Amino acid sequence: MCLILFAFRHHPRYPLVVAANRDEFHERPTAPASWWDTTPPILAGRDLRCGGTWFGVSREGKFAAVVNYRDPDARGTEAPSRGMLVTDFLLERAPCEVFLDNLRTKGSLYSGFSLLFGDTEHLFCHSNQGETPALVQPGIHGLSNHLLDTPWPKVSRGKDRLNKLLSGDREPDVAELLDLLTDRSLPEDHLLPDTGVGLENERLLAPLFISGKGYGTRSSTVLIIGLDGTVSFTERTWHGDPDHGTTVSHRFHIEK
Repeated sequence: MCLILFAFRHHPRYPLVVAANRDEFHERPTAPASWWDTTPPILAGRDLRCGGTWFGVSREGKFAAVVNYRDPDARGTEAPSRGMLVTDFLLERAPCEVFLDNLRTKGSLYSGFSLLFGDTEHLFCHSNQGETPALVQPGIHGLSNHLLDTPWPKVSRGKDRLNKLLSGDREPDVAELLDLLTDRSLPEDHLLPDTGVGLENERLLAPLFISGKGYGTRSSTVLIIGLDGTVSFTERTWHGDPDHGTTVSHRFHIEK
């Protein structure tokens, strides 16, 4: 993922609402979201190059998503795939706190990342590029290619729009959340971060929805979990632009 907007224990009926975009090179082979034949079963897209995923949920109600940390100096050519962090958590039986401790130990093996993981009771965010409080507090949050709630224009804009969509305890609407993720507004240059990739690339990467020849938003995912344990998972795979996409939807009830 390259943008994760989420409301954690903010809505009175839906403790977790997530709207996220996966940005990737168009040439990287990918399978759309489906149930994996694992124990426990997990629902996720699949990176066909390395076998991991960027966003997934288990039948037990565990959730995880990963974003890369944008720093040309934080890349490792021999590092393991960061997508395996998501599957490792979803398949892990140990408590979140144990997984977090292990992540702190092995995190340096990976290129820069931030991993969001947990469930509707406790949510954690850990990066191997900076120390921030790992336990996520209730509220509206945003995560892009830096640390949690870093006020990049796309993060701030996305959080504001998500807050409006959920204002007045409105029912989360999948179509509205997917529309939010297609926002191609470009901030002014003086608002852009300087992450070492040059101004032209900062402009390319600045919108919520990225449209580039070789790199861009490949899919958008909306996850809504209710207090009754009902899970709605919708993934839209984009075919070049936000006007053409293929959508898969899954609904299930959390099994404890």
